[in-house]
Amino acid sequence: MSATIDDVKDKSFDYVICARLSEDPAISVLVLEAGNANLNDMALLRSASYGSHFGKPEYTWDHLTVKQKTTGDTAHSWSRGKGLGGSSGVNFLVWTLPPAEDIDDFERLGNPGWNWKNHQKYLRRAEGFIPPPKDVQLSKGLNLDDWDLGTEGPLTVGFPDTIDDGEQKVQQTMVNAGIPLAPKPVNGQPHGSYFSVLTYDPRTHTRSYSTKAYYLPNKDRPNLTVLVAAHVHRVLPSSNNLSEFTAESVEFEHGGQIHTVHATKEIVLSAGSLKSPQILELSGIGNPNILRKLGISTKVDLPGVGTNVQEHMIVGVSFELRDDVPFDTLDLLADPATAAKHLELQPEGTGLFTTGIIGFSWATLDQISPRAAEIIKAAEEKVARNANNYPPGLLEQYKISLQRLKTGVGAEFVSFPGCNSQPNPPEKGKRYISFYVAINHTFSRGTIHATSKDASVDPAFDPRYFEEEIDLQVWIEMVKFTRRLRDISPLKEMTTKELNPGPEIQTDEQIADWIKKVMSTTWHTAGSCSMLPQANGGVVNPKLQVYGTKNLRVVDLSVVPLHMAAHPQGSVYAIAEQAADIIKGKI
Repeated sequence: MSATIDDVKDKSFDYVICARLSEDPAISVLVLEAGNANLNDMALLRSASYGSHFGKPEYTWDHLTVKQKTTGDTAHSWSRGKGLGGSSGVNFLVWTLPPAEDIDDFERLGNPGWNWKNHQKYLRRAEGFIPPPKDVQLSKGLNLDDWDLGTEGPLTVGFPDTIDDGEQKVQQTMVNAGIPLAPKPVNGQPHGSYFSVLTYDPRTHTRSYSTKAYYLPNKDRPNLTVLVAAHVHRVLPSSNNLSEFTAESVEFEHGGQIHTVHATKEIVLSAGSLKSPQILELSGIGNPNILRKLGISTKVDLPGVGTNVQEHMIVGVSFELRDDVPFDTLDLLADPATAAKHLELQPEGTGLFTTGIIGFSWATLDQISPRAAEIIKAAEEKVARNANNYPPGLLEQYKISLQRLKTGVGAEFVSFPGCNSQPNPPEKGKRYISFYVAINHTFSRGTIHATSKDASVDPAFDPRYFEEEIDLQVWIEMVKFTRRLRDISPLKEMTTKELNPGPEIQTDEQIADWIKKVMSTTWHTAGSCSMLPQANGGVVNPKLQVYGTKNLRVVDLSVVPLHMAAHPQGSVYAIAEQAADIIKGKI
């Protein structure tokens, strides 16, 4: 990295912190990154290294939630990427895109211009799709005729080099189970089953992520400065305008010292759903009752900060494969000699490190459960009973959520080539097929609030799992559907037994207890700085400006007001691209 602290401290830049803006040579842009650069690191670039970065402080911030009473006082891991590119450098490379109606819901909630038509335009701007050769498309059943992916964008997306024939049999099982092929999975209609592209570069057989796409090609721009190992503490306002918070500078820590840097135009927070609300609160923007307890004077009374937190969650269901079934799964990497062999194969575009998580199915509740009508009716009755007791804006969200229960595809099933489930461990020498059972449209709402004036102290991450019982009821039905897949061909002929949850788990009550013991996040936290009308608990307006401030914006997943049925990586890029146009005055 070329920038040093002397290039930054006490200096002035037009914009702090957003990189697309540096396309205009007339303006100066500073990016402050709390982690290190981690450039050209194969630990990040190597595909199919899922979860290997967690617990390693050079790659992740290993946050924990507050203990959840509903899950046996468990503090759940909420790790995030640490370094240039953030979580895009450590995620599972998934590039699934949301249903059009889920994005249109942003606009329905009071945000003009935040709709699927615009979202798709900005997705296409980011995407640089490299299609596989025609013979590979035919042999792997990749019908891409109706796929409309961007091909000129900076972020490479593509299919992994290696797709095992076993994946096609798993997909056929999903179709036979009643989830047909999705009509247009990247064009607003992912309803059904399909093989997804990844942030995978088939030219280099490595991860594609934001550092490779947006930083490295532009690193020599004279108007772009990037400082790593710079931990932002708070935004400081100008003292000249007391009627409105005018963001003037950013206070940050670097090398054990506190420094400030000035912004002549705007400051943009892109610290993610977990940290953007904390920075706002440490800057005096938030709920006065919370700020008062921390000894922070209120600069902007904005009680929506750190509320409306929503999360996707998963559990794993695993089946043991028959010994005679040809399917190279990631279980083989448990043998050190085999893992070493596959490491050697990766640069050539073969082997397990050139595979990926590609099998996705998105279903409505009535497609997977005979109890759908009963569950929906109970949810409608509860919302009606409590309509007058919800905090501002939540009833409007719940009305949309009730419709999603009927027609939305919030029930997600992801095939994983290997054992990825609990609590029963895999048997040595055996291979497994697992299904991530992921709930996307949840009713429970959590909070993220600072607990100290010290920015190095994590805020309290409280997802309030299962505060709304319907989340658990829907999830139980999803697990039951997944377990039934082993009775459907061709998976029926491929597997011998269920490893997890295991035969001892039978009743709904037992499934619920198992879910609570083994559940995990999908690291998709959203909503903590929601884009909503201020009266409805909003933190930012449709131009992503923080209410009560003149030149402070938030651009990350925290602005999403109602979570979507998709792994949100693609939508984060689209939000950032749309924000760049907003800031530049193009829209």
